[in-house]
Amino acid sequence: DDMKEAVRLTAGRAETECSGNVTKENIAKLVDIGVDYISSGALTHSSPILDLSLKNLHAV
Repeated sequence: DDMKEAVRLTAGRAETECSGNVTKENIAKLVDIGVDYISSGALTHSSPILDLSLKNLHAV
């Protein structure tokens, strides 16, 4: 509700960004509120790990 009010108060005079607790479950609601930018730390701190080995690299 605070975010919705903030977007209303700026009335397009400033760009708005939402950050923190953004998930795939609530992102549609944030889009509907009308924020200009959405940041999600989950892209980095909650992504699955990919373990790559460089052992099989050969000089070209």
